[in-house]
Amino acid sequence: MRIAFRPEARAEVIEAKAWYERQASGLGLEFARAVEASISSAVRMPEAYPVIEVECRRALLRRFPHAVIFRLSSEELLVVAVFHHTARGAGLVMPGQSVTAAPA
Repeated sequence: MRIAFRPEARAEVIEAKAWYERQASGLGLEFARAVEASISSAVRMPEAYPVIEVECRRALLRRFPHAVIFRLSSEELLVVAVFHHTARGAGLVMPGQSVTAAPA
């Protein structure tokens, strides 16, 4: 199955990876691996992830407070967004919004 990223989703991953790498050497790579593992799991078992919009599902990352939002077709898994989410009850943080001490 083909895996594709919307340009905004790719930028979100790159930005978050860089932020984590600035926090601790190697942490950005761990974040990237967590994103890859989440996407691989979604390819294998897409129905295991909750539907959050009509055609979109959400996969939470292990160890990192991020969610991968994806759409699945018969030929492709499209990563629509990679969001940082906050534990303060605000739900998902939209790109460009500020989150204290974490990437947006």
